[in-house]
Amino acid sequence: MTVPNFRLDDRVALVTGAASGIGRGIALGLAGSGADVACLDRPGAALDAVVAEIQEQGRGALALGADVTDPGSLADAVRATEADLGPLTLAVNSAGVADAAPAEEMALEQWQRVVDVDYTGVFLSCQAEARVMLPRRRGSIVNIASMSGTIVNRGLLQAHYNSAKAAVAHLSRSLAMEWADRGVRVNALSPGYTATPMNSRPEVAEQVTRFEADTPLGRMAQVDELVGPAVFLLSDAASFCTGVDLLVDGGFTCW
Repeated sequence: MTVPNFRLDDRVALVTGAASGIGRGIALGLAGSGADVACLDRPGAALDAVVAEIQEQGRGALALGADVTDPGSLADAVRATEADLGPLTLAVNSAGVADAAPAEEMALEQWQRVVDVDYTGVFLSCQAEARVMLPRRRGSIVNIASMSGTIVNRGLLQAHYNSAKAAVAHLSRSLAMEWADRGVRVNALSPGYTATPMNSRPEVAEQVTRFEADTPLGRMAQVDELVGPAVFLLSDAASFCTGVDLLVDGGFTCW
């Protein structure tokens, strides 16, 4: 029997939202699994720092200051990735924003910004990535959705975010079916409550206590705990997985 291969040695990956939180953790994890990684986010010190940390691991890395809502910006990022690191075969689309407001009071601009980044930005990222993967008949894409696309979080007023993340999961299934016979797999990864900088602020400490109490494992995920599932879905070990929405939520959606 062949032992499953979870390594990503010498493959080239693009990670959006790579400067912080889950995107940063996954970018570092892909490098630790052998990939060279193009890191896409807003330009700045945080983006440069994750690139430097990947390079310290001995892997190739590239900082891409780009906007996931701009198709031209994404096309340029893919071209730069391939020119600097080589043919793109892996992608993780993690760029996202979140805020809260009662649905009946939410301004259209607030709704549109979350949908534009969290949903349309994922579609445009997949589109730009697939345009170079499909002709080669080789590629694996993971889109970061959320358990909020499966359940509605108690106490959080975020109809726009929940809807966008549900759309990401179904978009991933749809693209998986379009591209299944052309060598490109597409899956979604749906984290539960995770100890990102957004959830580590003092002002949300009371909310975090409730989140942890509602999670069967009794705590939030550490960012590093999302790396393994992402690497699995990208790797040859998941060669028969496409159209999956993998919930990594500490059991939260079981209740």
